[in-house]
Amino acid sequence: MQRTVIIWIVIIFVGVSAWSQEQWTPERIKNRILRQVGVETFVDTTRVHDPVIIKENDRYYIFATGWGVSIYSSDDMNRWRSEMPVFMEPPQWAFDTVPGYNGHTWAPDITYYNNQYILYYSISTFGKNRSAIGVATNVTLNPESKNYKWVDHGPIIISTPGKTNWNAIDPNFVLDDSGHPYLSFGSFWGGLVLVRLHDDGLSVEDDVDDYKIIATRQLRNNAVEAPFIFKKEGWYYLFASYDFCCRGAESTYKVVVGRSRDVDGEYIDADGKSMLDGGGTLVVQGNDKYAGVGHNAVATFEGVDYLLFHAYDMERKGASFLRILPITWADGWPKVAQDF
Repeated sequence: MQRTVIIWIVIIFVGVSAWSQEQWTPERIKNRILRQVGVETFVDTTRVHDPVIIKENDRYYIFATGWGVSIYSSDDMNRWRSEMPVFMEPPQWAFDTVPGYNGHTWAPDITYYNNQYILYYSISTFGKNRSAIGVATNVTLNPESKNYKWVDHGPIIISTPGKTNWNAIDPNFVLDDSGHPYLSFGSFWGGLVLVRLHDDGLSVEDDVDDYKIIATRQLRNNAVEAPFIFKKEGWYYLFASYDFCCRGAESTYKVVVGRSRDVDGEYIDADGKSMLDGGGTLVVQGNDKYAGVGHNAVATFEGVDYLLFHAYDMERKGASFLRILPITWADGWPKVAQDF
């Protein structure tokens, strides 16, 4: 009887593995992408993970985790249209660098710098720190422009199990007071990291031994990730996501923040606790409708600051949906509605 059970387990495992390999062939991925292009949704029905937002002319663009990096566009930040992804065929270096990567590309960041749009994106597999951050550029975000073309520049940071105690995913671009570019990143392992970039923003200036930890919880699992640094009124605010994403209705994700006068820290929360020691003032957490909420970005449009993030809807089988909330500031700290 025991042998029969084992045999059936093996058959099921092999069958599931074969189905998975067939399900996610490049051709099937392309067909799935093409079926989604042009689909319109509202902000609270747009399925996203790890969203960031930027505006070009009168149109807003969201970049998010997805096959080849998902893109959505909107005229009003309410109704969103699915666009073609950044990569229909992800760069070969990504497959070569991260075994198991299948084209599903995580946690992008988008910025306008040096007269071009720079996209940083994450190459990884779940629960491992054999990862890489890639970088691509474009002169416009308008897919109808004749000049629209993403140019990939390869990996900018690579993490390696046993060699680096950090994970090269979840990038975020920021400028210091002198206008010099930096990149923060990180997920679990040693915590959140900050590196100094070269002036072009396309390569790292720091030696790998000089990468600086800017937030860690000092816990065994060290559940901290997704840094986003936002400058306002002389302060740098480091937003981070604590606890666990990606568990549907069981997710415990939440967003916290600390601040510093300098881009490289030390970041301190409203109670005076350092984010190097697990500090972080709560910004937003789950409620009766949504379980975990997190992996946020912050942007300013027409003088209003916004927090955007994904939220796991308990009434929709724990699926993650886009939320965008206006930020108010009280005593130098960000506040958003908790009953969203």
